[in-house]
Amino acid sequence: MKTWLNVPADHDFSIYNLPFGIYSMEGVAPRAGIAIGDYVVDLQRCQNMGMFSDLLAPTMNVFKRKTLNRFIRKGKEITSGVRKIIQDELCKEDSFLRDETLSLLTPRDQVKMHLPVRVGDYTDFYSSREHATNVGAMFRDPDNALLPNWLHIPVGYHGRASSIIPSGKSIRRPQGQTMPKDAEQPVFGPSKRLDFELEVACVIGKNSKLGTSVSTEDAEDYIFGLVLFNDWSARDIQKWEYVPLGPFLGKNFASSISPWIVPLEALEHLKVGGYDQKDPEPLPYLKYEGDKNYDIELEVAIKTEDGSETTISRSNYKHLYWTMVQQLAHHTVNGCNLRVGDMLASGTISAPDESGYGSMLELSWAGSKEIPLSNGETRKFIEDGDTVIMRGFGNKDGKRVGFGEVRTKVLPSK
Repeated sequence: MKTWLNVPADHDFSIYNLPFGIYSMEGVAPRAGIAIGDYVVDLQRCQNMGMFSDLLAPTMNVFKRKTLNRFIRKGKEITSGVRKIIQDELCKEDSFLRDETLSLLTPRDQVKMHLPVRVGDYTDFYSSREHATNVGAMFRDPDNALLPNWLHIPVGYHGRASSIIPSGKSIRRPQGQTMPKDAEQPVFGPSKRLDFELEVACVIGKNSKLGTSVSTEDAEDYIFGLVLFNDWSARDIQKWEYVPLGPFLGKNFASSISPWIVPLEALEHLKVGGYDQKDPEPLPYLKYEGDKNYDIELEVAIKTEDGSETTISRSNYKHLYWTMVQQLAHHTVNGCNLRVGDMLASGTISAPDESGYGSMLELSWAGSKEIPLSNGETRKFIEDGDTVIMRGFGNKDGKRVGFGEVRTKVLPSK
């Protein structure tokens, strides 16, 4: 495909991508848009022009809203149809989109991005074998790093949906109880081991019924698209609280996501095979056929207050042992229902090599090593004033599809 719009070949938001998001600007209330290059397509105005008349009634108000939930709920026949129409228009020389008087295209640097969906529920998995092995080796037995259940089930926990925030929104360093080394009593104060976790989350695009399960074969029908996901973690708070019920205050203070949802169909050409799950074999409900992982390059950078930026990790989505379809099948196997807008995060995605570890906990090996930055400073964990930036993209056969970025600055505790 070739678009008449000037989009560089290495741009995340290529003609092959066209992700959905919610944006606003001066004089324009939040509404749905599609990103193409350095522009946003106003889907509400496109509908007013009759561009989607074969898919949506003129009175069907799904775009002039603060979230994409109602639009996504219409199903993939509608959402994919809208995307295809915009894709065709961006390749037509006589397209309405080229008429500047209609104001259908707006430069992205003039808009403010919002949380793209209303997140009803959020689940975080623990599906990278490398990450789980690293954590187990640090805090348990290096020779038996994985717990007995890990190779049999996609381990996960339910997180806090209310504290999921879009890229660009700062967070404050969390406070809580910690147990200092060799102390006899816990103390209260700001976390001294603030960390990120490099993840990708899927956005649920179809409701499932309570009491029923979704198979690995049907799982993709329930996934609208993917976003980058930073699962912020206060390691010292987490360490003190997690026994016996797992993560709580060490995790629920914030999770940051990229604002553009990349539709699953835009990633189809990036599919790759998964891990060899033969020793042990998963139970029948977790087995699947075909390629279900994705070759998506991921990276994490730290930007300090002096403006310098250092890439500290390079990983890939394909380093997930438990695939997205297995996570969804396991999530629903007991009859738990999913709703449009729910998010399922992958868990930290660590590469086999330490240059691709997906958290400061692993990169600094629990604070025993210093990570050098380009300005001469070092880090063991994230400090006040640091901005953590995550990026991701895939590129195959000249078809680049990216997520943009999710960036979050850390402010001091109040």
